Amino acid sequence: MQRTAEIERNTLETQVSVSLNLDGAGESRLDTGVPFLEHMLDQIARHGMIDITIRARGDLQVDAHHTTEDIGITFGQALARAVGDKKGIRRYGHAYVPLDEALSRVVIDLSGRPGMEFNVEFPRARIGDFDTELFYEFFQGFVNHAGVTLHADTLRGRNAHHIAETLFKAFGRALRMALEPDPRMAGLLPSTKGAL
Repeated sequence: MQRTAEIERNTLETQVSVSLNLDGAGESRLDTGVPFLEHMLDQIARHGMIDITIRARGDLQVDAHHTTEDIGITFGQALARAVGDKKGIRRYGHAYVPLDEALSRVVIDLSGRPGMEFNVEFPRARIGDFDTELFYEFFQGFVNHAGVTLHADTLRGRNAHHIAETLFKAFGRALRMALEPDPRMAGLLPSTKGAL
């Protein structure tokens, strides 16, 4: 079964298209107009071993809020479609990722229920031109539309760029683990409820 999806989302504020291959080689093709976000999305692709194509046009003359949030929403919709019925996958994933002084932990459950605990603090409000508050908006949009439970925690760090990078690398690694086929669960749903 090929675990792929393509989603387009068009509003008066943004036009976003996302294409995913969950069993890819970690390649990304990104054209969003938000360079630092692209750097972070590339971490998800590389460390999640997911092929990701994202094109976005948004009202960047206002700021990057709508574009960042809507990329998270559309990415979540695409992931939900690509993962399908969730039979035979691990469902849960977790990762700790360090970068110099920074350390982040991400735990994910492909539960079918949106829920997020986001305990990430940045020592400054901007990384280059990117507003660090928008990371929360990206992940909240993703969680709501992918139907996943996500716990993201920065355990330590002084450098905002390092903190962001550990967060997105850990997210990619945790996602990769959760999406992996589990040979012992082949054809089975990883839930006692019989539904996810």
